[in-house]
Amino acid sequence: MKNVKRMAVALVLFVAATSFVNAQSKVAHIDVTKLLADMPEMKAAEAELKKLSETYQADIQASMTELQNKFTQYQNEAPSKSKEENDKRAVELQGMERTVGEFQQNAQKEIQEKQAELFAPISEKAKAAIERVATAQGFDYVIDAQPGSGLIVAKGKDLLADVKKELGF
Repeated sequence: MKNVKRMAVALVLFVAATSFVNAQSKVAHIDVTKLLADMPEMKAAEAELKKLSETYQADIQASMTELQNKFTQYQNEAPSKSKEENDKRAVELQGMERTVGEFQQNAQKEIQEKQAELFAPISEKAKAAIERVATAQGFDYVIDAQPGSGLIVAKGKDLLADVKKELGF
């Protein structure tokens, strides 16, 4: 009876140990930010965003210059104008200032929307490549190795070179 108990306990411990060994997962890491920065598509998207931003900035600057010129003109002419006319001009300047502010906000919003539109397919492409490489190499988990992301020790396999190869660069 004692031997049967010992055999049962030994069998349970053996099964538990085997399950524990089988449950261990393979883990790799990759700096996703570096991968994205190195992708040719990302460089093209960033260049397009920069061009769009510069266009908006030039338009905003032109509007600000026009506003400043009109303000200076109205200030110089104010002594020779009636109070009613000066009040009307002040309201006009406030309206122009509000318009420029709204244009700035809309430009920022459009740039953010364009960024999301351009970056989403690039991120999806990178994620798909990471998944293909991880699956091909038998990794269960891939952790982002971006500094500050919580990864303290990165002794596992770095997939960056393999994913770049998968993406063709």
